[in-house]
Parts: sequence; C-alpha cells; structure tokens
Amino acid sequence: MLETASKLVQAAIDSGSLPGAALGLVRAQGQAQTWIYGKAQIEPEPAPLVQGLLFDLASLTKVLFTVPEVLRLVEDGLADLDDPLGRFFPEMAWMQNGELPKRTLRQLLTHTAGLPAWAPIYTWGTAPELLKQQILQHRWEVGEPGPTVYSDIGYILLGLLLERLRGKPLRDFPLPAGLTWKPSPENSVATERCPWRGRVLRGEIHDENAFALGGAGHAGLFGTLEGVLSRAQAILDGTLLSRAALEEMTRPQTPERALGWVLRQPGFSGGSLCSPHTIGHTGFTGTGVWIDLERGYAWALLTHRVHPTRHRETGIVELRRAVGNTLAGRWRE
Repeated sequence: MLETASKLVQAAIDSGSLPGAALGLVRAQGQAQTWIYGKAQIEPEPAPLVQGLLFDLASLTKVLFTVPEVLRLVEDGLADLDDPLGRFFPEMAWMQNGELPKRTLRQLLTHTAGLPAWAPIYTWGTAPELLKQQILQHRWEVGEPGPTVYSDIGYILLGLLLERLRGKPLRDFPLPAGLTWKPSPENSVATERCPWRGRVLRGEIHDENAFALGGAGHAGLFGTLEGVLSRAQAILDGTLLSRAALEEMTRPQTPERALGWVLRQPGFSGGSLCSPHTIGHTGFTGTGVWIDLERGYAWALLTHRVHPTRHRETGIVELRRAVGNTLAGRWRE
C-alpha cells in the first residue's frame, strides 16, 4: 500500500521541499510497513536519514503522551475529567480571583477552556521550576469556555498536573520503546537553525517553551517511526488504556475534536477519503499520525520540514492529504 504514497513523498524530497521523511502504515495486530528516504541533516554537513532515528514530535506530544497519561490519572482515581484545575493547584493565581481555576481538565484537553494559544514563556527566565510557578501565577486572559482555541498553554498546565499528581518530572515518566524525552544528537534528525540558540538543533527540543521547561505537556517528546506506529497500533488494538478510557478518548467531545485528537472534517489533515471515524494530529516540526478506527489501520508521516528553517513553503499540508487519500483509496480489508 505504501508504494504510490511513498512516490508522492519522494517527489517532495527530490524537489527540495523536504529534507527527508519516514512514512509508515500499520493495522490492528499486524506488522508495520515502513519507508524512509532523504537526509537526517543537510547542514552544517549532510547526513543520511536511516531507520531508527528520532524525530522531534512537537505537538504529537499532546496526543501520544499527555492525553493518555491524564486518562491514566482518571483510571487510577486521582482525577476526573470534569474536575476544575483549582482542585489540584490551590495556589493558582490566588490573589487574582480569576476564571482559570474553574476550568476543567476536559476543557483543557479539548481546547475549549478559553486560554490563549501561546505566550513567549521561554523569554521569562531560564530556571524551569521557576517558570512553572510563573505559569501558575500568571494573569492569563481567559475567555468564555466553549469556542475551540487551539492552546499550548492548556497542555502546559496539563503537564504540570501530571508532574504534581505523579510526583516526578515528565522526563522521568516511563515510555515504550521508540519514544523518549531524552534523545541524543547522533540518534536524532535535525530541525531548525535556531536564531535564539545560535545553532542547528539536533537532539534538542525545537519548541522554545518546551525547551525552556525541560519538556512539557504540549511538546518535547521524540519518537522513531516505529515508536509512533506502535502507539497508534495500541489504540487500534485496545491495549493503550482500559476500554472505557479509550472509548472516552476517541469519542467526539466537540464537532472538531475528541480528547486532544482532531476528528475528520472538511480540510482534515489526513485527507477526505478516510472513514468518518478517523482521528489524527500533526506537529509543527512536520510530523503527523492518523488512525482510522472504522477500517482498522493507522499511518504516520514524520518529516523535519523546519530544517534548516521554518520560514519557507514546503507543501506539507497538501502532501499529508494526498498521502492519506492515496492510502485510503487503496485500502482493502
């Protein structure tokens, strides 16, 4: 099934739009098919992309790590999806009488808490533990709950919740093979030539805020193609979480989203030929994973489209849809 789809990706790499890519497909309880092509790095000196290298997954961190870990808190009786943040952070903005402590975990997970999309937290200081306290005490402009506003801030707060209730930093949470918070440069693909840090990033978190925090609920996870496919397969197989938690994770919570995951809709990143019961998510660095729950297959396209810079057009949006449609159009039970 990957043959036609891989030709689309190879053409994008050969044209110079992307430095390299890893494409994979897996079905429930089946063997993964994978395809890898291009460069792991083109500057300061070229290096080939080979199997087993780690990609900076960026916002795939939200759905591959943070969402299931929050649901594990619920499974363990440590939290409920409809608990307000103030239950866990009584010190949150304690002199501000703000709305944020009233927002629930479900609202944070579905980007309906009214939080802003982003803030330059990395410019506030260099000590991660102090930054975390600043986040809790910051006077966030919180709008009315309900409208979907994609928010890194909400997932940063969910990461802080996980650390508080589990009593350890995110970097110490156990992860399956192929996923890690602690990549090494020699085992990673390069991302951006970062103006702030003054170097090409390889084995360092691309997202500025996640880097400053030492890994966060919204970004900072690294993964191989096999690691991402394995996580998707665990959702298909029903082994990632309890049946009840998986049903809650994948059911529509808003017209656009399940818990974290994006639902199929007009303009869906995974194309228009997948089944109505498909969920997916993308990452800013050029990563993405999609799971067709009805047809029983998942696929991932991992690129580092920000290498050597984010400030160029790569055609990644159109490429994802084309690959997704090609795979769906050739799928056979």
